[in-house]
Formats: sequence, C-alpha cells, structure tokens
Amino acid sequence: METPPREQLGTYVTGTPMPTQDEKTMALIAHMGTILGNFVGLGFAVPLVLMLTKGKESTFIRENSVESLNFQITMFIAAVVAGFTLCIGIGLVLLPIVGLVALVFAIIGGLKANEGQLYRYPFNIRLVK
Repeated sequence: METPPREQLGTYVTGTPMPTQDEKTMALIAHMGTILGNFVGLGFAVPLVLMLTKGKESTFIRENSVESLNFQITMFIAAVVAGFTLCIGIGLVLLPIVGLVALVFAIIGGLKANEGQLYRYPFNIRLVK
C-alpha cells in the first residue's frame, strides 16, 4: 500500500480521517523518545521501531517517525563533525549546540505531533523515505 503525500493526510478534501489520540501519542513518542534515547546513544531507535511497527498501521505515525529518524541521523552526523573538531577547539562550542538543537526541535516536533500536525524539521537530511 502506497502512502499518500504529506499534504493529503487527514484532510476533509481527500476524505482521510484525522489522526486518533492513539496515533497522536505514538507520533509524540517518535519525537520525544529520541531525547531519552540520546542519553544512551540510541536516539534513532525509538522512531525506527515505531516506523517499522506502527507505521504499517498509520501513515500519520509513519510520516512523523520518518521525519524524526531523519532528524536523528542529521544530528548524529553533526555530532560526529563536532567531535572531530574538538581537538581544535571548535567542537567545544559545536557539541553543546548540537545537543541543544536536538533537544529543542524534538520537543517542538512532539508538541506538533500531539496537536495532529505533521512536523517538518527546518533542516534535515532526508535519507529515509
């Protein structure tokens, strides 16, 4: 089954239903679960598991999980770059910024998902479709 484009999810025009409270909660977990996951180095695990399990049942959960997973991949790449620049001092500034950005945008994404909206991170390398 092919998933509809983001613009067609949950609209009156297309006749698709709005996300249920359970779908909103799972989408919220896809974003907010990364915060706890980042403490143990597995920030990508929560959205990946939700995408592979609940994403088959709901396009809303899948789209939010994919967006969150792509953001976690982007933040991982940024953290690796910041880690490499630690020896020249730039990483001392970059690494906390990367952590703060990951925290703030995960919270914003979770709140938007809980409102029933598909949140698109402002900068994201979209590797997972």
